[in-house]
Amino acid sequence: MTGASPGSAGAPGPPRAGAARPKFAVAARSALADTGLRRTLRGATAAIRERRSAIPEPADWEDLREAGRAIRDETLLGLDAHLEELERAVTEAGGRVHWAADAAEARRVVTGLVRAAGAAEVVTSTSSAVREIGLDGALARAGVTVRETAFGDLVARLGEEGPAHLLSAAPHRDRAQIRELFARRLPGAPDDLSDDPAALAEAVRLHLRERFLGARVAVTGANFLVAETGTAVLLESEGNGRMCLTLPDTLITVAGIEKVVPTWQDLEVLLQLLPRSSSGEPMTPYVSSWTGVTPGDGPREFHLVLLDNGRTNALADEIGRAALRCIRCSACLNVCPVYERTGGAPYGPVHPGPIGAILTPQLRGVERAAEASLPFASTLCGACADVCPVKIDIPEVLVHLRGKVVESRRHRPVPTPELMLMRGLAWTMGDPRRYEAALRRGTRWARLMSRGGRIRRLPGLLGKWTEARDLPAPPPETFRAWWARRRR
Repeated sequence: MTGASPGSAGAPGPPRAGAARPKFAVAARSALADTGLRRTLRGATAAIRERRSAIPEPADWEDLREAGRAIRDETLLGLDAHLEELERAVTEAGGRVHWAADAAEARRVVTGLVRAAGAAEVVTSTSSAVREIGLDGALARAGVTVRETAFGDLVARLGEEGPAHLLSAAPHRDRAQIRELFARRLPGAPDDLSDDPAALAEAVRLHLRERFLGARVAVTGANFLVAETGTAVLLESEGNGRMCLTLPDTLITVAGIEKVVPTWQDLEVLLQLLPRSSSGEPMTPYVSSWTGVTPGDGPREFHLVLLDNGRTNALADEIGRAALRCIRCSACLNVCPVYERTGGAPYGPVHPGPIGAILTPQLRGVERAAEASLPFASTLCGACADVCPVKIDIPEVLVHLRGKVVESRRHRPVPTPELMLMRGLAWTMGDPRRYEAALRRGTRWARLMSRGGRIRRLPGLLGKWTEARDLPAPPPETFRAWWARRRR
């Protein structure tokens, strides 16, 4: 379980195509249909909220939040210069930088590096960037076995599910369910495995030990990239990421262009904000940093793959670019009433919760049906903005994206049924006579469909409304008709 999942990001250049949704998305989409799983998820997020609220915030917390916001905004506005500085520093330290305009290019780069290393197996540390580009499937097609090393992500993989949370991939599963899953699917799990957390962790530790020792290639993400020294920084709570960074001969880090921070002084602020917002802890248990290669110590090759995949498009949007400030702390997920009831699957396989609702549509395009629905999956209660450590006004971005979704639908060759319905209503209500005639006929038909004063089923597309609620039957006489009769 990482303190915050290493992020996903990209390189300058127009995006060509998004990553294909993995097959596990179908299974994940139905996962929280189970009442028990929903209850477990609610309990997990409530526990995180309680732990976070139990630890008093530093006296300068609001100053830290404002400093974090300023650092992220200033970095994004000068992103091109910071990326060039990062590339120079990584190269001077003995590493190599690869620019990937989209997910397909990133997959080709990483698969080529793994093949060049002659590896038939790679170990990975939790990374939303790796998930975003669909790397697991690409490596599998190339005959390479991927070994996930984070506990929560291993549980999700064995359960053929997508990650449900940024902090831990499987908060919707309790320890009894994990024990049952390990007994069935985890190679080498003891027959008498109990559901004690220590026993479950030991089973995973034994399973991974040989994988770590025999791995020639590791793939990780990064929470931050320090431009002035070319250093990648990874935050986690298990130590599996650090094993990936030190034992293999070749280290490949996939990260997004928005992960850059100009200096170590900037990083200091973000390292205070992230753990407190993520889990309430004053410090993340493992903070690992690596710069290029050092002869005789650690990997002999270091490759940094910088991914764009739609980020430059988001950067060009004055309001939408705020989503790129995100430091993947998961605070917004833990207070969101919608996420708490649905889990991560409806947001797609990469970015769950409120941040996914504003980031995914920008990366993949609001024209796509699945992504177009995400900005509307919110009550706009504002709780996410209140807890965001870098002050992303998520409701503002949601409303902005809703407008972009509607505008994109106006230019389709064939209007959507909803747009046709709205245009028809606008035409009808644009003339008093048409409106009165439609009202009289509509009232007559509505009363014919009612039973006991309620309409329980409307025809056609209108049936979507009555799937979840009953509609009161209209009165026999409209207010306008009653008023006119009364005046006469």
